[in-house]
Amino acid sequence: MDIDWAALGSVFGVSLVATVALVAVFTLGITALSRRERATAQGDSATLALTGAYVCFAACATAVAYGIFLIVA
Repeated sequence: MDIDWAALGSVFGVSLVATVALVAVFTLGITALSRRERATAQGDSATLALTGAYVCFAACATAVAYGIFLIVA
């Protein structure tokens, strides 16, 4: 039995980058919701922050759904 170390390293690298990117996008969504709450408390309009949060969470959901699709298919 031989292990293809190059392929294993490639899978590790891609999964690490994808995980960090997904966490970063989710964090941006949480931050946008926090800014929305702050703006609402001050009486300002926060539609841009809310839209940004929805986009971030949709991107996270899409990435998770794509990963599930790759595993199941």
